[in-house]
Amino acid sequence: MIDFIGKLKMTTKNPQEIKLRIGVIGTGAIGSDHIRRCTHTLSGAEIVAVSDVNTENAKKAVTPYNPNARVYESGHDLINAENVDAVIIASSGQTHAEYVLSAIKAGKYVFCEKPLATTIEDCQNIIQAEQDQGRRLVQVGFMRPYDKGYRELKKIISDGIIGSPLMVHAVHRNQKVGESYVTHMSIFETLIHELDVLRWLLNDDYISAQVIFPRQTNYTHEKLRDPQIVLLETKSGIRIDVEVFVNCQYGYDIQCSVVGEKGTASLPDPAAVSLRLGEKLTTSILTDWKDRFIEAYDIEIQEFINGCLAGQLNGPSTWNGYVAAIAAVACVKAQDTLAIEPISIPDCPAMYK
Repeated sequence: MIDFIGKLKMTTKNPQEIKLRIGVIGTGAIGSDHIRRCTHTLSGAEIVAVSDVNTENAKKAVTPYNPNARVYESGHDLINAENVDAVIIASSGQTHAEYVLSAIKAGKYVFCEKPLATTIEDCQNIIQAEQDQGRRLVQVGFMRPYDKGYRELKKIISDGIIGSPLMVHAVHRNQKVGESYVTHMSIFETLIHELDVLRWLLNDDYISAQVIFPRQTNYTHEKLRDPQIVLLETKSGIRIDVEVFVNCQYGYDIQCSVVGEKGTASLPDPAAVSLRLGEKLTTSILTDWKDRFIEAYDIEIQEFINGCLAGQLNGPSTWNGYVAAIAAVACVKAQDTLAIEPISIPDCPAMYK
């Protein structure tokens, strides 16, 4: 495997001008947003290649930022391109595993949007491939631990201010979803964020999951049961309930409240101006998830860039993606059985500790 940092230094006159050359696979909403932030917001990187199932969309997404970027019909060709140092995978979830494995085989750093993979077996294959390389090459796109509100909440818990956590009440609401969004996607595409961040927040692992379905909204469709409530239990006995409601109509709303022995602590709402007008007091609610966590996205991708250039990744690892997938599979099963399903998480390998 050739050290791409060494290659960059050989081809760059001024070491301070070294930039990580990134290829983006998947140029939908989040992929396009990563192209924008890497070009205009972050430092140390440039987008040199893109790939998408719709090559015209890929070209439209990258041209305003780098008209000289190469558009590839195949994500694997992009990964193996000589001028691509690292890869951002923002394609559909079922394609993630093959592209991550391809990037690891090529010895290239890869940022993979959630989920890492949609099966436990694929996650295990990725972990094995990374361990065979002998170093971390993958960062998973769990951005919530980078959010200021979640960080402040974790500090309150870690400092023992509210005593030992007993319960967590969380909410994940989207304004609306399309006809292609079906029941199991509420786990792998939506709840997956809570499955990662709550484990990080509490420093605890899950042991069981159950899903219950309240009365269904009139705004859903026949292939989507909405809303749903996911019940989780951790090793230390903390009970968690997460409401997943993806057609709430009023906006994008993320809530999290931790109940401790001595008090409670809640995730703050995004800063918003209150308006007094027409005999009403109003506060706007966000509707776009990209806006709600825009700073967190910026910080996580910057950390990925910095980690690649330094030769050491520090963000959410393959192990984080694997554990979230284990919990997600149990939740999907619980959607079908309506029973309490066990969650068994193996010991973490030394590479990821």
